[in-house]
Amino acid sequence: MPPIALPYDAKAGPTKPEVRAVVHSKLALEDDDHFAEVGSCTGAITIEAAQRAARVTALERKPERLETTEQNLAANEDAIRADVDLRNVEAPAGLPDDADALFLGGSRNFEAVLDHAVDTEIDRVVMNVSRLEVAGKATEAFRERGILEEVVQFQVSHGYELAGATSFNSDNPVYMLVGSATPSDEDDGGKTVAADGGERSLSEQSTDSGRTVAGDSKSGGGQR
Repeated sequence: MPPIALPYDAKAGPTKPEVRAVVHSKLALEDDDHFAEVGSCTGAITIEAAQRAARVTALERKPERLETTEQNLAANEDAIRADVDLRNVEAPAGLPDDADALFLGGSRNFEAVLDHAVDTEIDRVVMNVSRLEVAGKATEAFRERGILEEVVQFQVSHGYELAGATSFNSDNPVYMLVGSATPSDEDDGGKTVAADGGERSLSEQSTDSGRTVAGDSKSGGGQR
């Protein structure tokens, strides 16, 4: 994807490019996906998602930040393929019921947003957190709802010249929660997919010389 332009800024600033790259690797957006975002701010994630997905619904509770999102979207109009719907509401109000992927750019009302993700079985859920205490609460909230797949902590540093050598300025660390609210096969009556494409219960699986006849079952989160 070509780099995006962000000529308009908001007080909070855009999500850093390196962080956005990791976010999108976890969201794994496909060209027919409906992507939902809570807290669009400058629109950096919004715009890059709109280069990948079919539909984008972005929520922003602050009118001035939503205006910044609109302005930056217009600046990248030629690179956008998705149908983009911007909503000046506070989540979970305004969230779509048919999203395939969800990104939470902040922690406000995040538990109610996660409840919506569970209720609507959103396949891919990613949340970024910058404070350690909130990261702990978010991890517990994901785990309580049975949607936690992984927690990632990373920090980006950029080099600069110092006395003829290279030193580094470090950005603040980012805590990323990744999960899925799509029920796994383990939640589907204990059935697994057999090698011939049919369903078999775990008790019906037979073995031959210690090898299971049924094919590999899908475990963990939903299809990504």
